[in-house]
Amino acid sequence: MVRAAGVRLVQKVSSTRLFARVAPHVIPALDRGVHRLTRGRVLLSAQLLPGVILTSTGARSGLPRRTPLACMPQEDGRGWLLVGSNFGRTGHPAWTHNLLAHPDASINVEGRDVPVTARLLTGEERAAAWRSLLAFWPPYATYQARVTREIRLFRLTAAP
Repeated sequence: MVRAAGVRLVQKVSSTRLFARVAPHVIPALDRGVHRLTRGRVLLSAQLLPGVILTSTGARSGLPRRTPLACMPQEDGRGWLLVGSNFGRTGHPAWTHNLLAHPDASINVEGRDVPVTARLLTGEERAAAWRSLLAFWPPYATYQARVTREIRLFRLTAAP
């Protein structure tokens, strides 16, 4: 009961424009620091939403880029949905450009590294995933309403 109230409060706060301005500068830095200090065992933001650290290859630089992200694990345990919401800001987040250019990546989930392949979702597959994501985390609807771009959705599949 208390946890549900806390989640609702966080959902309400995360839907505000102030959160969209501040969060991109604070949350990833905190996540990276805590993740490093705990040797990958703890991702601070994952206390509310499941999360991963995505390691992708920079689209222009070719260098490894580590990005803490919320995700929606798939029921089979071998896939994850990532949402390029950028907290409802106008541009696509850099990590989405990286995955479009270099879909082979890795994630650190619960302290273990998993090689993955990313695929941009389109059409009905995207629509179905979007409905699931809105049920999972309703503030995504607020983020989409703020921007004219279509928020990119990626399915990550664990490499065999």
